[in-house]
Amino acid sequence: MAIEGSMLGALSYIVQPMFDLVFLAGNRSAIYWVAGVIAGIFLIRAVSDFGHRLLMNGAGLAVTSSMQRDMLSHLLTLDSAYFQFNAPGTLIERVRGDTTLANQIWMQVLGTAWREVVTVIALLGVAISVDWRWTIVAVAGVPILLGPVLGMQRYVRKKALAARELAARLSTLLDEIFHGMDTIKLNNSEAFEDLRFGAAVDRYLNQEMKVRIGQAGLPSTMDVVAAIGFASVVIYGGGEIIDGKKTVGQFMSFFTAMALLFDPFRRLASVAGAWQATRASLERIRNVFHVAPTIHAPARPTALPDDPRAADIRFEHVAASYGHVPALRDVTFVAKAGETTALVGASGAGKSTIFSVLTRLLDASSGEILMGGVPSTKLDLADLRQLFSVVTQDAPMFDESLRHNIVLATPDVTEERVSAAVDAAHLRDFVAGSPEGLETPAGPRGTGLSGGQRQRVAIARALLRDAPVLLLDEATSALDAESEAHVQEALDRLASERTTLVIAHRLSTIRKADKIVVMDKGRVVDEGRHDELLSRGGLYARLHELQFNED
Repeated sequence: MAIEGSMLGALSYIVQPMFDLVFLAGNRSAIYWVAGVIAGIFLIRAVSDFGHRLLMNGAGLAVTSSMQRDMLSHLLTLDSAYFQFNAPGTLIERVRGDTTLANQIWMQVLGTAWREVVTVIALLGVAISVDWRWTIVAVAGVPILLGPVLGMQRYVRKKALAARELAARLSTLLDEIFHGMDTIKLNNSEAFEDLRFGAAVDRYLNQEMKVRIGQAGLPSTMDVVAAIGFASVVIYGGGEIIDGKKTVGQFMSFFTAMALLFDPFRRLASVAGAWQATRASLERIRNVFHVAPTIHAPARPTALPDDPRAADIRFEHVAASYGHVPALRDVTFVAKAGETTALVGASGAGKSTIFSVLTRLLDASSGEILMGGVPSTKLDLADLRQLFSVVTQDAPMFDESLRHNIVLATPDVTEERVSAAVDAAHLRDFVAGSPEGLETPAGPRGTGLSGGQRQRVAIARALLRDAPVLLLDEATSALDAESEAHVQEALDRLASERTTLVIAHRLSTIRKADKIVVMDKGRVVDEGRHDELLSRGGLYARLHELQFNED
């Protein structure tokens, strides 16, 4: 970097002897020596430039990759609520887009800027060695433009921040469009989505153009400084040459140094513009790292109960909310060990929130949840969540093989256990019919599988995990009648040995539950067995009658 930057200084320095001692003196034999020196300067500059670019590019990629890994590692520590209020497209833009732009700091500020600083120092040294007064005259216009340059930098940073937010909005829109493609087509809304995305692109381009205009204006100011400097030197220095006080070689050496000097000044001005745009990305990155998780493991966690399978789950006056919106109000009930407890209620009653506070994806605002008499907040987070196997309606999948989606992070998995889980989840026919078997890709978000296949994979995952507590959110809702019968049989066998909590939307699936907890608007309004609840004629009876009439 230093070698590359100093070569231009060497080139301008050689101009004076080239004119005074060779051309004007008529020294033909020295021409070859001067030509060799100039060729050597450019050769050294070429080699150092190659090494510099190779080093900076490699280091820049390493820094960007490390930043992306660190950001994802931090995001993985944050609460689930954070991801409910931040769209996937926005977070993807932070991890990918902002970190890539931040790489310009390494490439331009640490790379280009330092090289140009060395070049400026070398060229100024040559100029001053010729005549320090000429040098002052040449750069006299710099202070005049400091104010406008600083104002333009603030403008670029402000517009760059807005542009990054609009870029995140574009990523969010694309995420929505690609994952809602069937809905778009079924509603004939392709033209509407095209217009909506086009309008977002136009807003982004408009904002980005403002950034580029500001960035372009910074190096252009150097042309004004160069115009003032060169005109002043020609008038002042030219007079001294005519008067015989300076030689032509000295003037040409100085003029070459100054001509070369303004180009690195222009590049430094461009770096300043890029730095302001990059600061916007850095601020967005810093904002992510400043977000801290609110759900923490205790400093001194309590050990799990000796036999988690024999531990009752007790909710005592539990309240919870999403932001300022209450979700649970004074919830109290007991899920007996080894029994099946079903949660019933209309949408928004708080059933899913029960699962969230139980697994500490959301912390209760008051009350406590006891696992075998131990408050869940006293348990280590990893130990607590190890107690649960979860099967939800949406059956989340990853863009990996079926095996990966079944095993995930389950330790000590053998091929026999995987095979048993596949059989119990009634997944064997699908696996056997796929050329790649368990290595069959599930596709992004499981798009390579049908809804029923996704749920059976999720059930196999829960079976393999073999946790003491089973949480089911209508786990058989997407299955056909034959598959549901097989899977329900497997779940019944699994539940007989475990504490099971079931969120039930179809009441026919939980008639055999040991206890049914009826919820309404975040409260427990009734509990008991199926027949008891029907005989009391409350909310459960009304829900049952409604479903029965619909059927």
